[in-house]
Amino acid sequence: METNEKIVIITITGGENPEKATIPFVMATAAQATDVVVSVILQSNSVVLAKKGEAEKVVAPEFMPVKQLIDAYIEMGGKLLLCSPCLKERNITRDYLIDGCEIIAAGTVISEVLSAKAVLTY
Repeated sequence: METNEKIVIITITGGENPEKATIPFVMATAAQATDVVVSVILQSNSVVLAKKGEAEKVVAPEFMPVKQLIDAYIEMGGKLLLCSPCLKERNITRDYLIDGCEIIAAGTVISEVLSAKAVLTY
């Protein structure tokens, strides 16, 4: 199936709610498996998931670990788009981030949303 369809997934939840932190990445990899272009935007507490060593700590019962899902998402060509002010609020600099991250601001979020067929929020 060849398509140019795109979805944007926006998440604000980190390790404080493992199930809610996991589902966006389940949806992202499922979409990628059907050849949908996916942008995952991490805002608020979810930016912590992109910090080296943090995703490994987040496992929800009945789901693959977040680390495995993020790795699969990135291996399939996905990028994590991280809110710049949210990173600053948590004193997370680029040096602490896993590979596959791009730091963005509000204008990029708006551009991504406007270019997508659908937006999922978590």
